[in-house]
Amino acid sequence: MSISSTFHKWGSPRWFYQFSGRLLPWLVILSLLLLVGGAVWGLAFVPADYKQGNSFRIMYIHVPAAAVAMGAYMTMATAGAIHLIWRMKLAAMVMKAIAPIGASLTFLSLVTGAVWGKPTWGTWWVWDARITSVLILFFLYLGVIALHQAFENRDAAAKACAVLAIVGAVNIPIIYWSVEWWYSLHQPASISFTGESTIHPSMLRPLMATLCGMYLFFGWLLLLYTRIEILEREKNTRWVQDLICGESR
Repeated sequence: MSISSTFHKWGSPRWFYQFSGRLLPWLVILSLLLLVGGAVWGLAFVPADYKQGNSFRIMYIHVPAAAVAMGAYMTMATAGAIHLIWRMKLAAMVMKAIAPIGASLTFLSLVTGAVWGKPTWGTWWVWDARITSVLILFFLYLGVIALHQAFENRDAAAKACAVLAIVGAVNIPIIYWSVEWWYSLHQPASISFTGESTIHPSMLRPLMATLCGMYLFFGWLLLLYTRIEILEREKNTRWVQDLICGESR
């Protein structure tokens, strides 16, 4: 099978719906095991930090939420580019499905960051470079959601959202490198995949578990939301009508 035919096969809503259905149970089981296991491990068994005490434990929610929110945005921008270049309608569905998930994760990141910041910095909020750029990320997600609702024509909405998503992608490296480029209350990255991580291994292991779990949970939500969008947009096609009739028997 050629690369072109494989690419177009992946872009088929019917094929995606059937294939994703096999992944859903595995993704939700693995994600919950990692999220719950990592959270319990980090909250109950990891020793307190010598500087922050027990307040650091919120990082087992904050860091995965922030990391996956950024990864989700890049996925959304990539889907937008695919839709603009190849007019792939599944990419538009994926882009629409990601926006509310990414907005929720970004909001969770901002809230948990504020909760962590109060005992660490003595305040709930500062106009720190990283916090401000994450807030912009939240508004970008809301902008994509609003654009989808503002257009009656789905194709026009998808094109507008794709352009916004692609332009907004410049914010992702700003978030990541903000602590290096400007003065920030945030410390530099503690996890390194090329060198030695500065975080203690006893704290790192449950963090990696919750991080992997959050990525898998995002994947499960993305497949679920995309499948719902497929059924809505393809409801007049024969295969969806056959599917509905088969489930109603």
